[in-house]
Amino acid sequence: MAKVSIGLRGWRFEEDEIFTDDEELKPLDEIPEDPRERLLRLVGLVEEPCDVCYLDYGEEEIHRCREAEIVYGEPDGEVLLCPEHEPELLYWFREEGGSEHKGSVEFADRFHEWVAAGNEASEGYGSVEHVEEDPDGLPDLPDQQEVQERLEEGFEGDRIDILELAGGEKRDEDEAVTDEELADSDLDLSTDYPTDR
Repeated sequence: MAKVSIGLRGWRFEEDEIFTDDEELKPLDEIPEDPRERLLRLVGLVEEPCDVCYLDYGEEEIHRCREAEIVYGEPDGEVLLCPEHEPELLYWFREEGGSEHKGSVEFADRFHEWVAAGNEASEGYGSVEHVEEDPDGLPDLPDQQEVQERLEEGFEGDRIDILELAGGEKRDEDEAVTDEELADSDLDLSTDYPTDR
């Protein structure tokens, strides 16, 4: 089977890994881990602005940013681009050492630093030719709510009551925890957890 892009060009998926014989998206638990991770990430990336446009205009003028159509890099280290700015990334990658960051989550940060420093592709630097045989022939990517529901389908684990673990009383599953109960518990909520940002 062929490789296809979904939602944004760039990330390529083996058709037989993500689609059924009826060309429907497979249940998420039947999709291998790497393509599943990329599909889930794509849900949040579709309709985001181009990174280079955003660096040019900023939050105050985000309305001037073009919508991204292309994605490069790894999930959580990806670069989003409009067709006009794709040559910037290709130039950086091929001519300015960007290929050293291939496969790393630092990929996007290094590219953003390069652009923010005022660098750009040399004039006339070419883009990648993308072939679109049937852009409307693939099913739409599910929205975030649908993805969440599909992830929770068939959940067989036990729900954990954090107050019960901290020595409080067991409660019904629908019963909310109040701020006072949290304050009175022995739970230490002051711990700082590391983040990747």
